[in-house]
Amino acid sequence: MKSKYLHVTILFFFLSFFSEAQEQHLKLSLDDVIELASQQSLDAFRNENMFRASYWEYRYFKADRLPSLSLDATPLDFNRYRSREYNFQTNEEEYVQREYLNSDFGLALNQNVALTGGSLFLRSDLGIVKNLGDGQKDSYQSTPISIGYRQDLNGYNRLKWQAKIEPLKYEKAKKVFIESREELAIKANQRFFSLVSAEINLSIAENNKASADTLYKIGRGRFQVGTVTQDELLNLQLSQLKAEQALNTTKLELLRAQADLNSFLGLDKNTKISCIVPSEIPKLEVQAGDAISEALANNPEILDQKQRLLQEDQRVAQAKSETGLNTSIFASYGLDQSSNEFENVYDNPGKSQRVRLGVSVPIIDWGRRKGRYQMAEYSREVVKATVRQARIDFEQEIAQTVMEFNLQGAQVRNAALADTVAQQGFEVTFQRFLIGKVDVINLNQARNDREQARKDYILALSAYWRYYYTIRRLTLFDFAQGAALTEEYEQILEN
Repeated sequence: MKSKYLHVTILFFFLSFFSEAQEQHLKLSLDDVIELASQQSLDAFRNENMFRASYWEYRYFKADRLPSLSLDATPLDFNRYRSREYNFQTNEEEYVQREYLNSDFGLALNQNVALTGGSLFLRSDLGIVKNLGDGQKDSYQSTPISIGYRQDLNGYNRLKWQAKIEPLKYEKAKKVFIESREELAIKANQRFFSLVSAEINLSIAENNKASADTLYKIGRGRFQVGTVTQDELLNLQLSQLKAEQALNTTKLELLRAQADLNSFLGLDKNTKISCIVPSEIPKLEVQAGDAISEALANNPEILDQKQRLLQEDQRVAQAKSETGLNTSIFASYGLDQSSNEFENVYDNPGKSQRVRLGVSVPIIDWGRRKGRYQMAEYSREVVKATVRQARIDFEQEIAQTVMEFNLQGAQVRNAALADTVAQQGFEVTFQRFLIGKVDVINLNQARNDREQARKDYILALSAYWRYYYTIRRLTLFDFAQGAALTEEYEQILEN
Protein backbone atom coordinates (compact mmCIF):
# COMPACT_ATOMS: atom_id res chain seq x y z
CA MET A 1 0.00 0.00 0.00
CA LYS A 2 2.87 2.40 0.82
CA SER A 3 4.43 1.77 -2.58
CA LYS A 4 1.13 2.57 -4.25
CA TYR A 5 0.86 5.90 -2.41
CA LEU A 6 4.48 6.64 -3.34
CA HIS A 7 3.69 5.90 -6.99
CA VAL A 8 0.75 8.32 -6.95
CA THR A 9 2.81 10.98 -5.16
CA ILE A 10 5.46 10.76 -7.88
CA LEU A 11 2.67 11.00 -10.47
CA PHE A 12 1.33 14.18 -8.82
CA PHE A 13 4.82 15.69 -8.94
CA PHE A 14 5.08 14.78 -12.61
CA LEU A 15 1.75 16.42 -13.39
CA SER A 16 2.55 19.63 -11.54
CA PHE A 17 6.06 19.88 -12.94
CA PHE A 18 4.91 19.55 -16.52
CA SER A 19 1.64 21.49 -16.12
CA GLU A 20 2.66 24.04 -18.74
CA ALA A 21 3.44 21.47 -21.41
CA GLN A 22 1.37 21.34 -24.57
CA GLU A 23 0.39 17.73 -24.05
CA GLN A 24 1.16 15.27 -21.25
CA HIS A 25 1.45 11.54 -21.85
CA LEU A 26 0.76 9.15 -18.98
CA LYS A 27 0.73 5.37 -18.85
CA LEU A 28 -1.62 4.24 -16.10
CA SER A 29 -2.73 0.86 -14.84
CA LEU A 30 -6.15 0.23 -13.35
CA ASP A 31 -4.69 0.54 -9.83
CA ASP A 32 -3.10 3.88 -10.79
CA VAL A 33 -6.41 5.24 -12.07
CA ILE A 34 -8.29 4.13 -8.95
CA GLU A 35 -5.68 5.63 -6.63
CA LEU A 36 -5.56 8.85 -8.62
CA ALA A 37 -9.35 9.09 -8.49
CA SER A 38 -9.32 8.59 -4.71
CA GLN A 39 -6.86 11.47 -4.33
CA GLN A 40 -8.07 14.26 -6.60
CA SER A 41 -11.41 13.48 -8.22
CA LEU A 42 -14.51 15.53 -7.48
CA ASP A 43 -16.20 12.43 -6.06
CA ALA A 44 -13.33 11.94 -3.60
CA PHE A 45 -13.53 15.61 -2.54
CA ARG A 46 -17.27 15.31 -1.95
CA ASN A 47 -16.95 12.03 -0.05
CA GLU A 48 -14.27 13.39 2.29
CA ASN A 49 -16.24 16.54 3.07
CA MET A 50 -19.43 14.58 3.72
CA PHE A 51 -17.47 12.45 6.20
CA ARG A 52 -16.08 15.58 7.87
CA ALA A 53 -19.63 16.94 8.20
CA SER A 54 -20.73 13.69 9.87
CA TYR A 55 -17.75 13.90 12.22
CA TRP A 56 -18.66 17.41 13.35
CA GLU A 57 -22.27 16.38 13.78
CA TYR A 58 -21.03 13.66 16.13
CA ARG A 59 -18.78 16.16 17.89
CA TYR A 60 -21.81 18.39 18.41
CA PHE A 61 -23.62 15.46 20.06
CA LYS A 62 -20.63 14.80 22.34
CA ALA A 63 -20.34 18.48 23.26
CA ASP A 64 -24.04 18.63 24.12
CA ARG A 65 -23.37 16.17 26.94
CA LEU A 66 -20.52 18.21 28.44
CA PRO A 67 -20.81 21.29 30.69
CA SER A 68 -21.22 24.57 28.84
CA LEU A 69 -20.15 27.96 30.17
CA SER A 70 -21.72 31.06 28.68
CA LEU A 71 -21.63 34.79 29.31
CA ASP A 72 -24.68 36.88 28.54
CA ALA A 73 -24.35 40.62 28.94
CA THR A 74 -26.07 43.88 28.15
CA PRO A 75 -23.26 46.37 28.66
CA LEU A 76 -25.34 49.38 27.65
CA ASP A 77 -29.07 49.91 27.78
CA PHE A 78 -30.00 53.59 27.69
CA ASN A 79 -33.67 54.53 27.93
CA ARG A 80 -35.25 57.99 27.81
CA TYR A 81 -39.03 58.03 28.01
CA ARG A 82 -42.03 59.82 29.51
CA SER A 83 -44.22 58.08 32.04
CA ARG A 84 -47.57 59.05 33.43
CA GLU A 85 -47.33 59.75 37.19
CA TYR A 86 -49.45 61.30 39.93
CA ASN A 87 -48.15 64.54 41.49
CA PHE A 88 -49.11 64.52 45.15
CA GLN A 89 -48.24 68.19 45.51
CA THR A 90 -50.64 69.36 42.81
CA ASN A 91 -52.99 66.36 43.03
CA GLU A 92 -52.77 65.97 39.25
CA GLU A 93 -51.69 63.36 36.74
CA GLU A 94 -48.76 64.47 34.61
CA TYR A 95 -46.12 63.08 32.24
CA VAL A 96 -42.61 63.07 33.60
CA GLN A 97 -39.46 62.46 31.60
CA ARG A 98 -37.24 59.67 32.89
CA GLU A 99 -33.76 58.63 31.91
CA TYR A 100 -31.73 55.66 33.05
CA LEU A 101 -28.71 53.65 32.04
CA ASN A 102 -28.83 49.93 32.67
CA SER A 103 -26.17 47.19 32.47
CA ASP A 104 -26.58 43.47 33.13
CA PHE A 105 -23.99 40.68 33.27
CA GLY A 106 -24.57 36.98 33.79
CA LEU A 107 -22.35 33.92 33.85
CA ALA A 108 -24.06 30.53 33.47
CA LEU A 109 -22.81 26.96 33.74
CA ASN A 110 -25.19 24.35 32.28
CA GLN A 111 -25.04 20.56 32.35
CA ASN A 112 -27.44 18.16 30.68
CA VAL A 113 -28.14 15.07 32.78
CA ALA A 114 -28.24 12.11 30.38
CA LEU A 115 -29.61 9.70 32.99
CA THR A 116 -32.83 11.69 33.55
CA GLY A 117 -33.01 13.97 30.53
CA GLY A 118 -33.07 17.08 32.73
CA SER A 119 -30.63 19.97 32.95
CA LEU A 120 -28.71 21.45 35.89
CA PHE A 121 -27.58 25.08 35.91
CA LEU A 122 -25.41 27.34 38.02
CA ARG A 123 -25.59 31.14 37.56
CA SER A 124 -24.08 34.37 38.82
CA ASP A 125 -25.62 37.75 37.88
CA LEU A 126 -24.88 41.42 38.39
CA GLY A 127 -27.12 44.33 37.40
CA ILE A 128 -26.54 48.08 37.49
CA VAL A 129 -29.14 50.87 37.09
CA LYS A 130 -27.99 54.48 36.86
CA ASN A 131 -30.80 57.03 36.96
CA LEU A 132 -29.88 60.08 34.88
CA GLY A 133 -32.77 62.29 35.96
CA ASP A 134 -33.10 64.28 39.17
CA GLY A 135 -30.99 62.82 41.94
CA GLN A 136 -28.98 60.53 39.62
CA LYS A 137 -29.24 57.69 42.10
CA ASP A 138 -27.41 54.41 41.33
CA SER A 139 -28.63 50.95 42.28
CA TYR A 140 -26.86 47.57 42.16
CA GLN A 141 -28.35 44.09 42.23
CA SER A 142 -26.27 40.91 42.55
CA THR A 143 -26.98 37.21 42.59
CA PRO A 144 -23.60 35.76 43.57
CA ILE A 145 -24.80 32.22 43.03
CA SER A 146 -27.98 30.41 42.12
CA ILE A 147 -28.47 26.75 41.35
CA GLY A 148 -31.41 25.10 39.69
CA TYR A 149 -32.75 22.05 37.92
CA ARG A 150 -35.28 21.54 35.13
CA GLN A 151 -36.95 18.21 34.42
CA ASP A 152 -39.84 16.87 32.35
CA LEU A 153 -41.61 13.98 34.07
CA ASN A 154 -43.46 12.54 31.06
CA GLY A 155 -41.11 9.57 30.65
CA TYR A 156 -39.46 10.69 27.39
CA ASN A 157 -35.70 11.19 27.63
CA ARG A 158 -34.31 12.89 24.52
CA LEU A 159 -30.71 12.48 25.67
CA LYS A 160 -31.11 8.73 26.14
CA TRP A 161 -32.28 8.25 22.57
CA GLN A 162 -29.52 10.48 21.22
CA ALA A 163 -26.97 8.34 23.07
CA LYS A 164 -28.28 5.31 21.17
CA ILE A 165 -28.64 6.89 17.72
CA GLU A 166 -25.79 9.39 17.31
CA PRO A 167 -22.84 6.96 17.82
CA LEU A 168 -24.56 4.58 15.38
CA LYS A 169 -24.86 7.39 12.83
CA TYR A 170 -21.17 8.24 13.13
CA GLU A 171 -20.16 4.60 12.81
CA LYS A 172 -22.35 4.40 9.72
CA ALA A 173 -20.64 7.52 8.33
CA LYS A 174 -17.28 5.76 8.66
CA LYS A 175 -18.57 2.74 6.78
CA VAL A 176 -20.23 4.93 4.15
CA PHE A 177 -16.90 6.66 3.54
CA ILE A 178 -15.16 3.31 2.96
CA GLU A 179 -18.04 2.23 0.75
CA SER A 180 -17.72 5.45 -1.25
CA ARG A 181 -14.08 4.58 -1.95
CA GLU A 182 -15.18 1.27 -3.47
CA GLU A 183 -17.92 2.98 -5.46
CA LEU A 184 -15.23 5.31 -6.73
CA ALA A 185 -13.19 2.28 -7.79
CA ILE A 186 -16.20 0.93 -9.72
CA LYS A 187 -16.58 4.26 -11.53
CA ALA A 188 -12.85 4.39 -12.26
CA ASN A 189 -12.99 0.82 -13.57
CA GLN A 190 -15.83 1.70 -15.94
CA ARG A 191 -14.03 4.74 -17.36
CA PHE A 192 -10.68 2.94 -17.51
CA PHE A 193 -12.05 0.08 -19.57
CA SER A 194 -14.08 2.46 -21.72
CA LEU A 195 -10.79 4.04 -22.71
CA VAL A 196 -9.19 0.60 -23.13
CA SER A 197 -12.02 -0.44 -25.43
CA ALA A 198 -11.66 2.79 -27.39
CA GLU A 199 -7.90 2.23 -27.74
CA ILE A 200 -8.44 -1.35 -28.90
CA ASN A 201 -11.15 -0.31 -31.33
CA LEU A 202 -8.79 2.29 -32.76
CA SER A 203 -6.00 -0.27 -33.06
CA ILE A 204 -8.38 -2.70 -34.76
CA ALA A 205 -9.62 0.05 -37.07
CA GLU A 206 -6.05 1.04 -38.00
CA ASN A 207 -5.12 -2.60 -38.69
CA ASN A 208 -8.30 -3.10 -40.67
CA LYS A 209 -7.60 0.02 -42.68
CA ALA A 210 -4.04 -1.13 -43.42
CA SER A 211 -5.26 -4.65 -44.27
CA ALA A 212 -8.06 -3.29 -46.44
CA ASP A 213 -5.61 -1.09 -48.36
CA THR A 214 -3.25 -4.04 -48.87
CA LEU A 215 -6.02 -6.41 -49.90
CA TYR A 216 -7.51 -3.93 -52.33
CA LYS A 217 -4.11 -3.34 -53.86
CA ILE A 218 -3.55 -7.10 -54.20
CA GLY A 219 -7.09 -7.56 -55.51
CA ARG A 220 -6.56 -5.03 -58.29
CA GLY A 221 -3.43 -6.84 -59.35
CA ARG A 222 -5.21 -10.18 -59.40
CA PHE A 223 -8.19 -8.67 -61.19
CA GLN A 224 -5.92 -7.63 -64.01
CA VAL A 225 -4.67 -11.21 -64.42
CA GLY A 226 -8.17 -12.65 -64.03
CA THR A 227 -7.80 -14.51 -60.71
CA VAL A 228 -10.24 -12.17 -58.88
CA THR A 229 -13.70 -11.38 -60.20
CA GLN A 230 -15.11 -7.86 -60.43
CA ASP A 231 -17.60 -8.64 -57.64
CA GLU A 232 -14.75 -9.65 -55.37
CA LEU A 233 -12.79 -6.53 -56.26
CA LEU A 234 -15.80 -4.32 -55.52
CA ASN A 235 -16.21 -6.13 -52.23
CA LEU A 236 -12.58 -5.35 -51.36
CA GLN A 237 -13.06 -1.69 -52.30
CA LEU A 238 -16.21 -1.49 -50.17
CA SER A 239 -14.30 -3.02 -47.26
CA GLN A 240 -11.63 -0.38 -47.71
CA LEU A 241 -14.19 2.45 -47.58
CA LYS A 242 -15.89 0.98 -44.54
CA ALA A 243 -12.53 0.57 -42.81
CA GLU A 244 -11.78 4.25 -43.36
CA GLN A 245 -15.18 5.27 -41.95
CA ALA A 246 -14.71 2.98 -38.95
CA LEU A 247 -11.26 4.50 -38.33
CA ASN A 248 -12.68 8.03 -38.19
CA THR A 249 -15.48 6.91 -35.87
CA THR A 250 -13.10 5.16 -33.45
CA LYS A 251 -10.88 8.24 -33.32
CA LEU A 252 -13.85 10.29 -32.09
CA GLU A 253 -14.79 7.58 -29.58
CA LEU A 254 -11.24 7.58 -28.25
CA LEU A 255 -11.26 11.35 -27.79
CA ARG A 256 -14.61 11.12 -25.97
CA ALA A 257 -13.41 8.34 -23.65
CA GLN A 258 -10.14 10.19 -23.00
CA ALA A 259 -11.97 13.41 -22.10
CA ASP A 260 -14.35 11.52 -19.82
CA LEU A 261 -11.49 9.90 -17.89
CA ASN A 262 -9.52 13.16 -17.69
CA SER A 263 -12.55 14.97 -16.29
CA PHE A 264 -13.20 12.21 -13.76
CA LEU A 265 -9.58 12.26 -12.55
CA GLY A 266 -9.36 16.06 -12.51
CA LEU A 267 -6.58 16.12 -15.11
CA ASP A 268 -5.86 18.77 -17.70
CA LYS A 269 -7.69 18.32 -20.99
CA ASN A 270 -4.35 18.09 -22.81
CA THR A 271 -3.30 15.03 -20.79
CA LYS A 272 -3.22 11.86 -22.85
CA ILE A 273 -3.55 8.59 -20.97
CA SER A 274 -2.44 5.23 -22.31
CA CYS A 275 -3.97 2.34 -20.40
CA ILE A 276 -1.97 -0.62 -19.17
CA VAL A 277 -4.42 -3.50 -19.42
CA PRO A 278 -4.24 -5.92 -16.45
CA SER A 279 -2.60 -9.07 -17.73
CA GLU A 280 -3.57 -11.25 -14.76
CA ILE A 281 -6.48 -11.62 -12.37
CA PRO A 282 -6.29 -12.89 -8.79
CA LYS A 283 -6.88 -16.59 -8.28
CA LEU A 284 -9.70 -15.94 -5.88
CA GLU A 285 -12.96 -17.70 -5.08
CA VAL A 286 -15.31 -16.16 -2.54
CA GLN A 287 -17.76 -18.18 -0.47
CA ALA A 288 -21.25 -16.69 -0.37
CA GLY A 289 -21.64 -17.45 3.35
CA ASP A 290 -18.40 -15.62 4.18
CA ALA A 291 -19.40 -12.64 2.06
CA ILE A 292 -22.82 -12.39 3.74
CA SER A 293 -21.25 -12.63 7.20
CA GLU A 294 -18.78 -9.84 6.44
CA ALA A 295 -21.49 -7.70 4.86
CA LEU A 296 -23.76 -8.05 7.90
CA ALA A 297 -20.84 -7.01 10.10
CA ASN A 298 -19.50 -4.15 7.97
CA ASN A 299 -21.96 -2.78 5.43
CA PRO A 300 -23.46 0.64 6.31
CA GLU A 301 -26.84 -0.53 5.01
CA ILE A 302 -27.14 -2.78 8.07
CA LEU A 303 -26.31 0.13 10.39
CA ASP A 304 -28.82 2.27 8.51
CA GLN A 305 -31.50 -0.33 9.12
CA LYS A 306 -30.67 -0.37 12.84
CA GLN A 307 -30.80 3.42 12.90
CA ARG A 308 -34.20 3.48 11.21
CA LEU A 309 -35.61 1.01 13.74
CA LEU A 310 -34.22 3.04 16.66
CA GLN A 311 -35.65 6.25 15.25
CA GLU A 312 -39.07 4.64 14.92
CA ASP A 313 -38.84 3.44 18.54
CA GLN A 314 -37.93 7.00 19.50
CA ARG A 315 -40.97 8.43 17.70
CA VAL A 316 -43.23 5.91 19.40
CA ALA A 317 -41.77 6.75 22.83
CA GLN A 318 -42.18 10.48 22.19
CA ALA A 319 -45.75 10.09 20.95
CA LYS A 320 -46.60 7.88 23.93
CA SER A 321 -45.24 10.50 26.35
CA GLU A 322 -47.66 13.05 24.89
CA THR A 323 -50.79 10.93 25.37
CA GLY A 324 -50.95 11.11 29.15
CA LEU A 325 -50.18 13.52 31.96
CA ASN A 326 -47.33 15.85 31.06
CA THR A 327 -45.50 17.18 34.09
CA SER A 328 -42.44 19.37 34.42
CA ILE A 329 -40.58 20.60 37.47
CA PHE A 330 -38.32 23.60 37.95
CA ALA A 331 -36.50 24.29 41.20
CA SER A 332 -33.86 26.88 42.03
CA TYR A 333 -32.09 28.26 45.07
CA GLY A 334 -29.83 31.27 45.22
CA LEU A 335 -28.43 34.22 47.12
CA ASP A 336 -29.10 37.84 46.20
CA GLN A 337 -28.48 41.38 47.46
CA SER A 338 -29.16 44.92 46.33
CA SER A 339 -27.46 48.15 47.36
CA ASN A 340 -26.88 51.72 46.33
CA GLU A 341 -23.15 51.19 46.76
CA PHE A 342 -21.18 48.70 44.70
CA GLU A 343 -18.96 47.89 47.69
CA ASN A 344 -21.96 46.50 49.57
CA VAL A 345 -23.68 44.58 46.80
CA TYR A 346 -22.01 41.29 47.81
CA ASP A 347 -22.33 41.77 51.60
CA ASN A 348 -24.72 39.54 53.54
CA PRO A 349 -26.78 38.27 50.62
CA GLY A 350 -30.24 37.02 51.34
CA LYS A 351 -31.88 33.81 50.16
CA SER A 352 -33.99 33.45 47.04
CA GLN A 353 -35.97 30.31 46.31
CA ARG A 354 -38.31 29.18 43.60
CA VAL A 355 -40.15 25.93 42.91
CA ARG A 356 -42.48 25.52 39.95
CA LEU A 357 -44.52 22.45 39.08
CA GLY A 358 -46.23 22.46 35.70
CA VAL A 359 -48.97 20.05 34.68
CA SER A 360 -50.64 19.56 31.31
CA VAL A 361 -53.73 17.33 31.33
CA PRO A 362 -55.56 16.53 28.05
CA ILE A 363 -59.29 16.88 28.63
CA ILE A 364 -60.75 17.11 25.12
CA ASP A 365 -58.41 16.86 22.14
CA TRP A 366 -60.66 14.77 19.88
CA GLY A 367 -58.17 11.91 19.85
CA ARG A 368 -55.28 13.87 18.34
CA ARG A 369 -52.66 12.64 20.82
CA LYS A 370 -53.89 9.09 20.58
CA GLY A 371 -53.88 9.43 16.79
CA ARG A 372 -50.24 10.56 16.77
CA TYR A 373 -49.32 7.60 18.94
CA GLN A 374 -51.18 5.14 16.71
CA MET A 375 -49.59 6.62 13.59
CA ALA A 376 -46.15 6.23 15.16
CA GLU A 377 -46.94 2.60 16.03
CA TYR A 378 -48.15 1.72 12.54
CA SER A 379 -45.22 3.56 10.95
CA ARG A 380 -42.84 1.50 13.07
CA GLU A 381 -44.47 -1.75 11.94
CA VAL A 382 -44.16 -0.70 8.29
CA VAL A 383 -40.47 0.14 8.78
CA LYS A 384 -39.89 -3.21 10.50
CA ALA A 385 -41.43 -5.07 7.57
CA THR A 386 -39.47 -2.95 5.08
CA VAL A 387 -36.21 -3.64 6.92
CA ARG A 388 -36.90 -7.39 6.99
CA GLN A 389 -37.49 -7.43 3.24
CA ALA A 390 -34.47 -5.22 2.61
CA ARG A 391 -32.31 -7.63 4.62
CA ILE A 392 -33.50 -10.58 2.49
CA ASP A 393 -32.90 -8.66 -0.76
CA PHE A 394 -29.48 -7.55 0.50
CA GLU A 395 -28.34 -11.10 1.22
CA GLN A 396 -29.67 -12.30 -2.12
CA GLU A 397 -27.79 -9.53 -3.92
CA ILE A 398 -24.55 -10.57 -2.23
CA ALA A 399 -25.04 -14.24 -3.04
CA GLN A 400 -25.82 -13.42 -6.69
CA THR A 401 -22.82 -11.10 -7.01
CA VAL A 402 -20.49 -13.69 -5.48
CA MET A 403 -21.75 -16.38 -7.86
CA GLU A 404 -21.26 -14.10 -10.87
CA PHE A 405 -17.78 -13.12 -9.68
CA ASN A 406 -16.68 -16.72 -9.24
CA LEU A 407 -17.92 -17.56 -12.74
CA GLN A 408 -16.36 -14.47 -14.26
CA GLY A 409 -12.82 -15.69 -13.57
CA ALA A 410 -13.38 -18.64 -15.88
CA GLN A 411 -15.01 -16.32 -18.40
CA VAL A 412 -11.87 -14.14 -18.48
CA ARG A 413 -9.59 -17.12 -18.99
CA ASN A 414 -11.80 -18.50 -21.76
CA ALA A 415 -12.03 -15.09 -23.41
CA ALA A 416 -8.23 -14.72 -23.26
CA LEU A 417 -7.79 -18.13 -24.91
CA ALA A 418 -10.40 -17.30 -27.55
CA ASP A 419 -8.59 -14.02 -28.27
CA THR A 420 -5.30 -15.88 -28.81
CA VAL A 421 -6.92 -18.52 -31.02
CA ALA A 422 -8.79 -15.92 -33.09
CA GLN A 423 -5.59 -13.93 -33.63
CA GLN A 424 -3.72 -17.02 -34.77
CA GLY A 425 -6.62 -18.05 -36.98
CA PHE A 426 -6.66 -14.67 -38.71
CA GLU A 427 -2.91 -14.79 -39.36
CA VAL A 428 -3.22 -18.25 -40.92
CA THR A 429 -6.21 -17.20 -43.04
CA PHE A 430 -4.44 -14.02 -44.14
CA GLN A 431 -1.38 -15.96 -45.29
CA ARG A 432 -3.59 -18.44 -47.16
CA PHE A 433 -5.39 -15.54 -48.83
CA LEU A 434 -2.08 -14.13 -49.99
CA ILE A 435 -1.33 -17.36 -51.85
CA GLY A 436 -4.87 -17.62 -53.22
CA LYS A 437 -6.08 -20.52 -51.06
CA VAL A 438 -8.88 -18.52 -49.33
CA ASP A 439 -11.43 -16.11 -50.77
CA VAL A 440 -12.38 -12.65 -49.49
CA ILE A 441 -15.45 -13.87 -47.62
CA ASN A 442 -13.45 -16.27 -45.45
CA LEU A 443 -10.83 -13.60 -44.83
CA ASN A 444 -13.44 -11.08 -43.67
CA GLN A 445 -14.99 -13.68 -41.40
CA ALA A 446 -11.61 -14.42 -39.81
CA ARG A 447 -11.01 -10.71 -39.28
CA ASN A 448 -14.44 -10.25 -37.71
CA ASP A 449 -13.81 -13.21 -35.40
CA ARG A 450 -10.50 -11.71 -34.32
CA GLU A 451 -12.05 -8.31 -33.58
CA GLN A 452 -14.98 -9.78 -31.68
CA ALA A 453 -12.71 -12.07 -29.63
CA ARG A 454 -10.57 -9.11 -28.58
CA LYS A 455 -13.63 -7.06 -27.61
CA ASP A 456 -15.13 -9.98 -25.70
CA TYR A 457 -11.89 -10.36 -23.73
CA ILE A 458 -11.88 -6.71 -22.68
CA LEU A 459 -15.57 -6.88 -21.73
CA ALA A 460 -14.93 -10.01 -19.65
CA LEU A 461 -11.96 -8.36 -17.95
CA SER A 462 -13.96 -5.21 -17.21
CA ALA A 463 -16.83 -7.26 -15.79
CA TYR A 464 -14.43 -9.23 -13.58
CA TRP A 465 -13.01 -6.12 -11.93
CA ARG A 466 -16.47 -4.61 -11.63
CA TYR A 467 -17.66 -7.69 -9.72
CA TYR A 468 -14.44 -7.65 -7.68
CA TYR A 469 -14.96 -4.09 -6.45
CA THR A 470 -18.71 -4.61 -6.07
CA ILE A 471 -18.05 -7.43 -3.61
CA ARG A 472 -15.63 -5.16 -1.74
CA ARG A 473 -18.28 -2.43 -1.67
CA LEU A 474 -20.96 -4.77 -0.36
CA THR A 475 -18.81 -6.46 2.28
CA LEU A 476 -16.17 -3.79 3.02
CA PHE A 477 -13.79 -6.73 3.11
CA ASP A 478 -10.73 -7.51 1.00
CA PHE A 479 -10.93 -11.24 0.31
CA ALA A 480 -7.63 -11.16 -1.56
CA GLN A 481 -5.83 -9.97 1.61
CA GLY A 482 -8.25 -11.56 4.09
CA ALA A 483 -8.80 -8.31 6.02
CA ALA A 484 -11.56 -5.76 6.55
CA LEU A 485 -11.23 -2.47 4.70
CA THR A 486 -10.20 0.48 6.85
CA GLU A 487 -9.35 4.14 6.42
CA GLU A 488 -7.07 6.63 8.19
CA TYR A 489 -9.88 8.77 9.59
CA GLU A 490 -7.63 10.99 11.72
CA GLN A 491 -5.51 11.88 8.70
CA ILE A 492 -8.61 12.75 6.69
CA LEU A 493 -9.89 15.04 9.45
CA GLU A 494 -6.52 16.76 9.78
CA ASN A 495 -6.27 17.64 6.09
